[in-house]
Formats: sequence, structure tokens, C-alpha cells
Amino acid sequence: MTETTVFQSGNSQAVRLPKEFRFKSKTVEIYRRGDEVVLREKPRTVRGLLASLPPLTEQDHAALDAMFAAIREPLPERERDWQALFGADDAKRTTSAAKAARKKTR
Repeated sequence: MTETTVFQSGNSQAVRLPKEFRFKSKTVEIYRRGDEVVLREKPRTVRGLLASLPPLTEQDHAALDAMFAAIREPLPERERDWQALFGADDAKRTTSAAKAARKKTR
């Protein structure tokens, strides 16, 4: 078990952390567990992650705009072979229902 020193820093008590116990983040959570005091890195949030990202360039904006435009384009309507999927009787009912639905939307 590693030992370290406790000292006063202004009105607060501080603990010097050895190198092998250093945290990667600037903030930690502290809580008591029985007679122990536990320090742990504060979990990262999506908001914190997004805030740490560099700003988008004009090229990034153009690429995102192109991607969203491609997503918004409707897919071309395709003929389907309902007989192969469901058999002759079911395919007739399915085709009739599909035609009726298309007429309603037009």
C-alpha cells in the first residue's frame, strides 16, 4: 500500500497524489464509503465530449450538408415479385392492397 502526505491548502485539506495515481481529467468525484474517502474520475458525458471537439471547418460543413441531402432523397419505387415471396394467392391480395395505398397517397 502506498502512503502519501496530507497538508493544508488555504482553508482546505489536500492530499498529494503519487504519479501512479494521477487522474487524466481535471475534475473528480469524491464520496465516503464507510471510513474510506473515495476519489474517482468524473464520468464523461456526451455534452462534455462534444464540447471538447474542435469546431467544424467549411469542408466539414459541406460534407455534412451533402450527406443529409442524400439521406433526404426518396428511394425510387421498385416492383417486387410478391409471388416469389408469398405465393400466388397472397401476392394478388398484397399487390391489390399496395396499388390501393398508392392511389390514396397521390
